Amino acid sequence: MKFTCALLLAGSATAFTSINKSTQRTQTVQLSEKKDGDMSQALPFAQRPKILDGTMAGDVGFDPFGLAGDDKAKLMYMREAEIKHSRLAMLAAAGWPISELWDKQIADAVGLPSLLTNAGDAPSLLNGGLDKISAAYWVAIVSLAGIIELENMKMKEEKGKAYIAGDCNFDPLNLLPQDKEGQMQMMTKEIKHGRIAMMAILGFAIQEALYRTPVVAETPFFFHPLF
Repeated sequence: MKFTCALLLAGSATAFTSINKSTQRTQTVQLSEKKDGDMSQALPFAQRPKILDGTMAGDVGFDPFGLAGDDKAKLMYMREAEIKHSRLAMLAAAGWPISELWDKQIADAVGLPSLLTNAGDAPSLLNGGLDKISAAYWVAIVSLAGIIELENMKMKEEKGKAYIAGDCNFDPLNLLPQDKEGQMQMMTKEIKHGRIAMMAILGFAIQEALYRTPVVAETPFFFHPLF
């Protein structure tokens, strides 16, 4: 968690650095020549990429590395990938600390060995411990992912241009509103939570690799009752 917090604070520290007057005047002139509609919502001092027109949920004109490409097809491909990674990250961001809190107790209760590392960390590429997990589990996970992907490809072909990136036709709790405005709000919430989850799971992995301490022990106030 210390490492994660440092990542978040590093960017804000630059806000207090001084700027020489000539540079400041140049930037002021450049910004005054641009229309407000052409500026990035995420980076108000920078011009937004042309392909990001604000019509997609969560689009704030942020693509400093140009990953979205220059055409709509590439943009939709990257949006699909972002949503899938976001959903996996949200599950992982919840599952990681839950496993560190309760894996041993559940394993003892059902008479199975705990899969946590000797330090109590969740198994991962950096922490190790993945060799403890049964090969049957990996086969089942990969097979399930393949089935879902194939069904998604079929649905994409059937819907054609009406297909919405990330639509798996799965909403058992009816969380998606029926009206367009409500749908946009819900999709925006999903992508925002997913982006935060991707940063969180990255922070979990790096933090535990550096400090060799479970995140639930490093920051107990997030994962244990205060009373």
